[in-house]
Amino acid sequence: MKQNRSTMYGSAVLLIAVCVVTLAGHLRLAHADSRALASHSAGDKLDIRIPLQEKSVRFAVIGDSGTGDRAQYEVAERMEAYRQATKFDFVIMLGDNIYGSHSPRDFLKKFEQPYKPLLDAGVKFYASLGNHDDPDDERLYKPFNMGGERYYAFRKGEAAFFALDSNYMDPKQLSWLEQNLKDSQGTWKICFFHHPLYNDGKHHGADADLRTQVLPLFQRYGVNAVFSGHEHVYQRIKPENNIYYFVLGNSGKLMTHDFGEPRERVKGFDTDQSFMLVEIAGDKLYFQTIARNGETIDSGELPRIHQ
Repeated sequence: MKQNRSTMYGSAVLLIAVCVVTLAGHLRLAHADSRALASHSAGDKLDIRIPLQEKSVRFAVIGDSGTGDRAQYEVAERMEAYRQATKFDFVIMLGDNIYGSHSPRDFLKKFEQPYKPLLDAGVKFYASLGNHDDPDDERLYKPFNMGGERYYAFRKGEAAFFALDSNYMDPKQLSWLEQNLKDSQGTWKICFFHHPLYNDGKHHGADADLRTQVLPLFQRYGVNAVFSGHEHVYQRIKPENNIYYFVLGNSGKLMTHDFGEPRERVKGFDTDQSFMLVEIAGDKLYFQTIARNGETIDSGELPRIHQ
């Protein structure tokens, strides 16, 4: 009887071991299948509209991003997925980078954590100041690459970028802008700042005073494209005076149902958060605006207009 009981126990242990091994194998296969399916699904969602030409300038655009809310993190995750596919290596920020207080914890929660995969990959962020930003903190915050200044310029390939402080467009900044636009040898001249010169959004509208101050310089010195935030939506504005205008203020904040009848806008989107991809290659600027859910809401190809 003892021998039979031992035999039974041994058989049971062997059966359990076989089941465990078999189950583990099935789990490994299921896990591999799920990873493959997830990878396949993620690949399917990446609808890439920019051409990815050799030696082109590729960057992303975000505006009004610094909420620390779930939507900001989800846009950031989408950005990282597209970075892996498109290899953009810098981001321009259109203001309202940090909402609320500006403690070290706020910079961590509202910038460093959501964009950690991008920062770890070496992506540089170039900030401009919005009305909710603290210039004394943000211009000195090294990851914003402002060099301690409220306004500054940098060059990427054939594209020259000018980050402006539209909160306070004083004579000193205007003089700096004129001199830097005049001296720039960039084939493309791109300005970015917070308050839009043209805007069909009902909440804020266009900044007509700022437009009076800067537009003559933009026209005189051949600015090609302007990116602004502030209105918590996305807009592509019809070209004005041979200059392309985009408004993107919904990478964190969102203002739904913000549009009336179209006046200046060619395309508008006010139902979800978004970001932009931009590629500059030769005399063409390619753009793609992507919603938080991965949907491409606008894209196109714009020629450089010689002024």
